[in-house]
Amino acid sequence: MSQSLAKDVDGVAGRAEASLGLARPVGAGSPADPGRRRTDVREVLRFLLRRPGLLLSAVVVVLVVLASFWPDLFTSQDPLKGVPSENFRDPSGSHWFGTDELGRDVFSRVVHGAQLSLEATIIAVLVAFVVGGLLGVVAGFVGRWVDDVLMRFVDVLLSIPALFLSLALVTALGYGTVKVAVAVGIASVASFARVARAEVLRVRQAVFVEASRASGARWYSVLGRHVLPNAAGPVIVLATLDFGASILAVSALSFLGYGAPPPAPEWGTLISDGRNYLANAWWLTALPGLAIAATVLATNRIARALDGEWSRR
Repeated sequence: MSQSLAKDVDGVAGRAEASLGLARPVGAGSPADPGRRRTDVREVLRFLLRRPGLLLSAVVVVLVVLASFWPDLFTSQDPLKGVPSENFRDPSGSHWFGTDELGRDVFSRVVHGAQLSLEATIIAVLVAFVVGGLLGVVAGFVGRWVDDVLMRFVDVLLSIPALFLSLALVTALGYGTVKVAVAVGIASVASFARVARAEVLRVRQAVFVEASRASGARWYSVLGRHVLPNAAGPVIVLATLDFGASILAVSALSFLGYGAPPPAPEWGTLISDGRNYLANAWWLTALPGLAIAATVLATNRIARALDGEWSRR
């Protein structure tokens, strides 16, 4: 009798796991099985190799990150030291991106400028992710009048163009890389709050969340164990997409003169300095602009792959 009851219980548990997609194939190891990890790595490699554009985008992002943390891997020249006798040299083997009006190597300035631009971009995305995500989670999980008040505040932020809001904030905060990053991040809070709220509302109505509440779980347990892990995916994808937009916004404010003071080689500042010499030194503006465009397109391609192609798999 007890053996038949155990078999029935095992059968019901097996059907429940299969319906939830939790059943493991026969002979499969634990979740930490090395064979499973090797299979996952091979799947990722196949996924990348079948998409050359995505692979190229990943390489570009890796190169930008390496240039940000270890610029000496790419150039040994001082980005602030110029040789007046070598000013306005065309791109060549000795100066890949040419030289500027003071004889400074433009490639070295672009490489070292990646650190400033990426630092500001990371700060901006973190500010938007943390503040916007917190507003969205509180509004979606608490609901009632709290949701109404927070969402009306978010609607006010959405009604103001992001660049205009960033300009107003950086004017109030002052000039500098970090202040530009904070201004850009606050301008992006509204989009993160809307996405986080929508995902929390969707997950909060799920059956497993209702079952957890019915079993007597505390609200913080439900939020931490069920709601946040299942609602974080789209917000993380939005952070990847916002990374490219933040690079453009930070570069735009640097172009207007709100970033780090000269001679700091921020990407936007490089384009602003080179626009006065477009007639005889096109590379001063075109090549730093190409670096910005390549980075933005690469991050957008990766975000599109995470949001669509990889999630469908």
